[in-house]
Amino acid sequence: MSYLSLSFALIFVLIPLLLSKTLKLGLEKDTIIATIRSIIQLLAVGYILHFVFETESYMFMLLMVTVMIGAATQNARKKGSVIKGITWKVAVTLLFIEVLTQGILLGFNITPPTAQYIIPISGMVIGNSMVLAILFLNRFSAEVEARQEETELILSLGGTPKQAIRTQLITSIKASMIPTIESQKTIGLVQLPGMMSGQIIGGADPIQAVQFQLLILFLLLTTAAVTSIMLGSLSYPSLFNQRMQLVRVR
Repeated sequence: MSYLSLSFALIFVLIPLLLSKTLKLGLEKDTIIATIRSIIQLLAVGYILHFVFETESYMFMLLMVTVMIGAATQNARKKGSVIKGITWKVAVTLLFIEVLTQGILLGFNITPPTAQYIIPISGMVIGNSMVLAILFLNRFSAEVEARQEETELILSLGGTPKQAIRTQLITSIKASMIPTIESQKTIGLVQLPGMMSGQIIGGADPIQAVQFQLLILFLLLTTAAVTSIMLGSLSYPSLFNQRMQLVRVR
């Protein structure tokens, strides 16, 4: 695809701009900012990846993964501001997910240890984990706030913090995992996933594209489960003081 052809794709930006203007949605500024940022960020990443792929330096690969985790952490932490130390908890969760998934992929020789595989897969795993962390923290914060009296009642009857917060945890974990599970039930019927579509457009054999897409789907299942459960386990103790009393949130 040439830059001229790509420029014609801006028609797909003009359509929502015109609709927003016509219906007075007030989304014109955000749409323009999002478009400009996406162009700059993706082109910059494209040139960086071109350099990293050529050098095949593990130092640069590690640096890129670190930047991904840092950016994802800063984005996800905003939804858990009521939880003390949420920044390092999100960072540890994302780092664990990255080490776990890459350890399995490389350890079992599922994918080769090259930048061409490590960086794109890491991006998908970390990005998905970030979204799941946001979904979990958003729901967990709401559940804790809505059920404060219930939690305090369980504590007053001799329950432990884990027992008092269990319902909120389970509800939040399930809510964050459901989108991943439900989307995989209709995969291939309702939509062709991004990685598979990209490989097919690039000329890859459809069967090979399906195999790689299945790999990503299985990775995302692990990401969904581990992210929600680990982040929940790290987060809930911060809601209680040393006397096992719930810290009021709002």
